Amino acid sequence: MRVIARTPRGLEAGEVLAEASDEQARIMEGTPGGQIMREMSADDANELTHLQQREREAFETCCKHATRLNLQMELIDVEHVFGGERLVVYYLAEERIDFRDLVKALASEFQTRIEMRQIGVRDEAKLLADYGDCGQPVCCGTFLSEMPPVSMKMAKVQKATLDPTKISGRCGRLKCCLRYEYDTYEALQQDLPPIGSDIVTANGRARVLGQEILAQQLLVAMEDNRRVLIPASDVLSVLKAGSGRRERRGDRDGETERRRDGETERDAGQEGEAPAEPGA
Repeated sequence: MRVIARTPRGLEAGEVLAEASDEQARIMEGTPGGQIMREMSADDANELTHLQQREREAFETCCKHATRLNLQMELIDVEHVFGGERLVVYYLAEERIDFRDLVKALASEFQTRIEMRQIGVRDEAKLLADYGDCGQPVCCGTFLSEMPPVSMKMAKVQKATLDPTKISGRCGRLKCCLRYEYDTYEALQQDLPPIGSDIVTANGRARVLGQEILAQQLLVAMEDNRRVLIPASDVLSVLKAGSGRRERRGDRDGETERRRDGETERDAGQEGEAPAEPGA
């Protein structure tokens, strides 16, 4: 049902999403509340349509004044609050902007309160984006009430491709959905020996080369250098815990060279003259 509600911003048009419950109250904790005043009438719907049509004109007017004042800001959107109490201007800027002259010009032209709101690129996507790569409406514009930070570590643990074009959302930042299953992956990974660990299995000693976290399996190298995939339940004991990082080929080659150099030095010492006795 579409309704008219009073919020801290004034009268606003809204849509009922769910019945009020303790669970919904917990999810919305910290979000400013409001009060439903009435069901949206035909006159309300016409007024809302009229305001939305005027927003394009207001956006162009804001751009004109910002350019005239030479303000280093990028206007993203303009929103007319339903009750007419204010006009909200959303913008991006690298540095702090002195927009006092802009506010005066807009207030004089629109005869209402002007609210300037600086946002980030994630907020820009929340305002303007429609659908994500998954084919669903973007999460930030539907059910996410807050956007927690997302790190590259989350993508690596889930073995997602690290191609930035494939793990970035409409905002250009890492996709929010990389966080959804991260806690589960992290909990399951704690039950697996880290990469690089020396372990004992029913078939002998082995070294952990990789982890299949969801399947709870390990890629291991046996003593005869065979690489096999085994269930984590086959691990009898961990002799030495690894660092958790994959060995790079360069690291292994360097270790081989250092070992060879050491053997060469020892061989040369054995073949050369014996060291002189002290005092000789």
